[in-house]
Amino acid sequence: MDRLWAPWRMEYIKMERKNGCIFCEKPQENKDDKNFILYRGKTAFVILNIFPYNNGHLMVAPYEHIANLEELQDDTLLEISHLLQKMIIVLKKAMSPHGFNVGMNLGETAGAGIPGHLHWHIVPRWNGDTNFMPVISNTKVIVQSLENSYMTLKKFL
Repeated sequence: MDRLWAPWRMEYIKMERKNGCIFCEKPQENKDDKNFILYRGKTAFVILNIFPYNNGHLMVAPYEHIANLEELQDDTLLEISHLLQKMIIVLKKAMSPHGFNVGMNLGETAGAGIPGHLHWHIVPRWNGDTNFMPVISNTKVIVQSLENSYMTLKKFL
């Protein structure tokens, strides 16, 4: 069984939470470059995760603040499915990963960092992307800055 270990995310887990929702606030700011919003659709958008498991770690979220998958409107669910597909194509062209982890955590108990707002993760994976650094030094090597990842992916949209 393969495992995706992410001990470097403790910084995120331990950080003080502000009131509000990043998936509601960031799109309203209209600062897409600063907020790493990569793509805007009609009902959903794509944003880089600022605490990535790997380079190019994206999240797809509806604009609507909704926590339950079964309450999502059909047009939004369809657009999100298309965005997941489109972003995998973009990531393949831009970064040539060997595989992907794609999914979501529903509810705080399931690991949702923002349980009140549905969002899907797309994590590019490369053979050998898990190495000794997280194990012996509690450090994850992310080889590309968020700004560089943003610009690399943006070119393919």
